[in-house]
Amino acid sequence: MTSGNATRPAVLSIGRIYCDLIFTGLASLPEPGREVFAQDMKMAAGGGAFIAAAHMAHAGRQVALVARLGTDALSRGIEPELRGANVDLRFLEQSPGAGPQVTVASVIGNDRAFLSRRAGPALPATLDEALGWAAAGHLHIAEYATLHEIPGLVSRAKAKGLTVSLDPSWDETLIYEADLLDRCEGVDIFLPNMEEATAITRENDPVAAIAMLSEAFPVVALKAGGDGAWLKSQGQLLHKRAEVVPVIDTTGAGDAFNAGFIDAWLAGGSDEACLAAGITYGSLAVQAAGGSAILRQPPARAAG
Repeated sequence: MTSGNATRPAVLSIGRIYCDLIFTGLASLPEPGREVFAQDMKMAAGGGAFIAAAHMAHAGRQVALVARLGTDALSRGIEPELRGANVDLRFLEQSPGAGPQVTVASVIGNDRAFLSRRAGPALPATLDEALGWAAAGHLHIAEYATLHEIPGLVSRAKAKGLTVSLDPSWDETLIYEADLLDRCEGVDIFLPNMEEATAITRENDPVAAIAMLSEAFPVVALKAGGDGAWLKSQGQLLHKRAEVVPVIDTTGAGDAFNAGFIDAWLAGGSDEACLAAGITYGSLAVQAAGGSAILRQPPARAAG
């Protein structure tokens, strides 16, 4: 597999930034009129654009975040994390209307449930400047909702010579749209999870779902959690099982997978190498609460 880029291009990662409030150690989800208590809670910078960007930066790739950030207390609370992730923030627009933008994540075992609030439009005032950045060779769109709000985004990126990837990211109001695939025309790499792929194709079998999606996209990487991931590219189908690791929180694991996969793809890696890189990064992310938290943890000390 090759991206066609001879150099090491920078990546633009576009999408909404959230303040994630992550509750872990829950026995059950809350029901109307009842209260449950979590053993632990953490606040972290979230949203697929940031999490993917943080993992790409960890891989050593230059990556710039193209997004809006509020000026409210919660937005200010995650700003140090954004600035400490080695992600280029030159295209980050700060505006009072961009926050607070919050996701409450309730984590039970390997499952999770989300409650989110969006604030203002997704379109940053910096988009034209970002697309004209000479170092950029690839645009990663972290959720279909952003493309839905900026319908000419893919064609604008293509006009600048950029390759494009898209994670549809679950949105109950958009994922079932009949013209979703048409709106994604021009995307080079499509990165759904199994639930999203089923909603789009109406297929519960990963092989059948990825076969349908590969009719619309040159490269499809289908994330299946504990079952690993599937890849279809140039007519070839691959499957790789997930790594066995201790799971603390699966929030952002798919975005970390995206980062590893895209980085390997841009480097001209083989299908096998791209799939393996995605799984390695996704497996890394689940070992701490917060999609990029593991990147800030000190390495484990050797026994003895």
